[in-house]
Amino acid sequence: MNSSRLRRRSGWTLVGCSLLLHVVTVYAFAEQPDKLAAFTVMPIWVWGGIGLLCSTVAFWFLRAPLSLIVTGIWAMTVLLGADEARVIANVGKSAPTPGPAGDLDGRPLVRVLTLNCNFFQYGAHSAGGGDPSNDIRRWDPDIVLLQEVHPHQVRQIADLLYQGRGDYRIYSSNGVVSRWPIIREVNPKSRGYRIQQVTVRKPDKQDIEVVNIHLRSAATDLRLWKRECWVTHAANRAQRREELAIALSIFAETASGTPAIFGGDFNAPPSDPVLNLLRADFRDSFIEAGTGWGNTYQRRIPVHRIDQIHHTSHFKAMRCRAVTTRRSDHRMVVTDLLPSP
Repeated sequence: MNSSRLRRRSGWTLVGCSLLLHVVTVYAFAEQPDKLAAFTVMPIWVWGGIGLLCSTVAFWFLRAPLSLIVTGIWAMTVLLGADEARVIANVGKSAPTPGPAGDLDGRPLVRVLTLNCNFFQYGAHSAGGGDPSNDIRRWDPDIVLLQEVHPHQVRQIADLLYQGRGDYRIYSSNGVVSRWPIIREVNPKSRGYRIQQVTVRKPDKQDIEVVNIHLRSAATDLRLWKRECWVTHAANRAQRREELAIALSIFAETASGTPAIFGGDFNAPPSDPVLNLLRADFRDSFIEAGTGWGNTYQRRIPVHRIDQIHHTSHFKAMRCRAVTTRRSDHRMVVTDLLPSP
């Protein structure tokens, strides 16, 4: 009798904990307050997994419908709230394939690639043999955005891709490589920001403004039982918001209304409120046309889509995917953009 009572109490406790966690999770991810940034730095499906575990275990104790209802609520919440589920509508769309992007409706597509190059090893004697920039070349991109890269590596990629006929610019630890001429460079006065902006001129004389950004690295303290963890994450988000606002203000002052591509390493998933600053004027290429598992970090077990390519309404994303490269700790993102007629 005592054993039966204990099982019932344990079951109800687990259901209650699952429901409480669900309320906190829905509020945290719906409202995204900075004070809860330490909570939302983990994907919603992590908290959903914990809630599902509690409600599922409770079923074995209770054998009652309530625990199954809670399980269903969690499953629906994760499905609707997860970044990874936002591209379900793209099922059936084609993905970029190695080689030239090609044409669509008689108009050439613009292929853009972004990659955080941390841990890339260059030269014939690099681990595994060969040159990792070959991983970029096989996609034959028109514009390449690089972060955490050295100047000689940017030059090497430009030479490898375009055999001396391309162009490139370097700023801080960022680099832009282009098949077409770069006719202007606009960068922040302070070198404390990893923000790079250039103007690329296509053969048809159409200019494209390209912003390559590497926002402040995300806080990694997950000691949620410590107050300093919550303070650190809130301050970290505020710093990234400030950096992105500066990049957008530079763009607004120098290239407002111009066809533009805005990409790089945001160190934040697309659901992060920092990215709200982009949504008025830019579209997320992966949400628009992405296929497959789009998360880019960490390469081996990617749980966050922090590497992204956004574009203005002058383009339409036709294909987009994340691609594993052998040496960086990030996956690279490849997208094919169709310019407006």
